[in-house]
Amino acid sequence: MADEIKSLDGLKEAVAAETTALGVDGDEQEMLTETAAPREPVRDELGRSYATGKRKDAIARVWVKPGNGTVTVNGKPMNEYFARPVLQMLLAQPFSIAGVEGEFDVMATVKGGGLSGQAGAVRHGVSKALSLYEPSLRPALKAAGFLTRDSRVVERKKYGKRKARRSFQFSKR
Repeated sequence: MADEIKSLDGLKEAVAAETTALGVDGDEQEMLTETAAPREPVRDELGRSYATGKRKDAIARVWVKPGNGTVTVNGKPMNEYFARPVLQMLLAQPFSIAGVEGEFDVMATVKGGGLSGQAGAVRHGVSKALSLYEPSLRPALKAAGFLTRDSRVVERKKYGKRKARRSFQFSKR
């Protein structure tokens, strides 16, 4: 109980410092401090956190648990499933930003899209699962933009056009 009170006091001080930097006066600061509740870790009975990541048409289901840094995607090791080094680097980004390289095992299943979209979906899922497992990692992941779903998708083809925007060849004569 005493540890929780100390952590709440630390949270109140952090919120006070942040709101002072933003130019919020004392009365508003007290209201903000009272409403800001600390996030609780979300874990299942096996000690894992689950999250869904999405990118383009790819959807990844990701489980994160403490371990030695093993990443498994669709039953294969990460470097076998994502052969390109760029895609492997994409998956390692959330761990390096949060400063927890080699501390968590990841098990992911991913469907849809191509390899690039799938790697982005797994990265998004890993980031969300890490923030659920350890809420103190959330600010770093949020600042890096890993918790935001990249909403860019392929534009649909329109009628009367050859592709989404490309017209048929025009001939003046």
